[in-house]
Amino acid sequence: MSATGSTTLTAVRKPDLVCPAGSLRALQLAVDAGADAVYLGLKDATNARNFAGLNFDDEQVAEGVRYAHRRGARVLMALNTFADARDDTPWRRAVERAAALSADALIVADTAVMAYVRDHLPQLRLHLSVQASATTYEAIEFYRERYGIRRAVLPRVLTLSQVQHVIKNTAAEIEVFGFGSLCVMVEGRCALSSYVTGQSPNTAGVCSPPAAVRWNETPAGVEARLNGVLIDRYAPDEPRGYPTLCKGRFEVDGARDYAIEEPTSLNTLAILPQLVDAGVAAIKIEGRQRSPGYVAAVTRVWREAIDQAASGARFSVQPGWTAELGRWAEGRQQTLGAYDRPWR
Repeated sequence: MSATGSTTLTAVRKPDLVCPAGSLRALQLAVDAGADAVYLGLKDATNARNFAGLNFDDEQVAEGVRYAHRRGARVLMALNTFADARDDTPWRRAVERAAALSADALIVADTAVMAYVRDHLPQLRLHLSVQASATTYEAIEFYRERYGIRRAVLPRVLTLSQVQHVIKNTAAEIEVFGFGSLCVMVEGRCALSSYVTGQSPNTAGVCSPPAAVRWNETPAGVEARLNGVLIDRYAPDEPRGYPTLCKGRFEVDGARDYAIEEPTSLNTLAILPQLVDAGVAAIKIEGRQRSPGYVAAVTRVWREAIDQAASGARFSVQPGWTAELGRWAEGRQQTLGAYDRPWR
């Protein structure tokens, strides 16, 4: 690839574009904008975006599946939190609901959920969630051989060469994130917020449970608190992100700044040809908690980019793509994340 972000490829298999749907409207807009598949969750703790006002009831799932299938798109249901060992009934019921509602695949992280699907509904396609934190081909092959997973979503901590190595050594399809909010933690292994809330992100469904979030107006500005712990303070006209500990601003050695991670979005457009050439099966867009407008705009950009990268024509990141994605990037910042490690 050249320094200008331009390269030439022979035609290769085009990866699926997998887009988020936190609502029926977002699902419809994603499909209309060219998504090959959309992923969604139910209105409970079985999915890792368990926010009030988001997600789907059975009627909405059924309508969304009909809408997608009529237009040639697929619907993936995220059952990607870890089941409660004391009572896994909600997760088993969610599996049964997904099958009854004609979901095309389940995105799962918990081995008990995988085993239930394997033993009772083997016709359901299984995708290994990023929450399972499988970063090696050996781990992915374990899940494939034991539970029959067909695809694995890689955590956003691997370099390009590591992604290529995984693809070469597993029979499972590999899906990678292309755009969206980043987390400094390895997905599936974050325990940071649990120290404050007492709830694991892998079971509660969110790292900052809404019941623990408070916004307080003070003379010094608007305070964001998580279970009483001050995470950030905003000026009256300052944009406010959803409060998470890893993206809070704290005083360290007398300076107040982002102590752990700045708000930013992953954007892999610059290495998209290499990802396509490596044989990734799908490019995933993060953001079920984002607006339908975000979903529509980002899907349109990535539809054009993937089509061009897989066409065999000379690929170049278009300025319009970069500008549009910049509008929707968290903190208006974009990064290649783990793909760009100049110290290696």
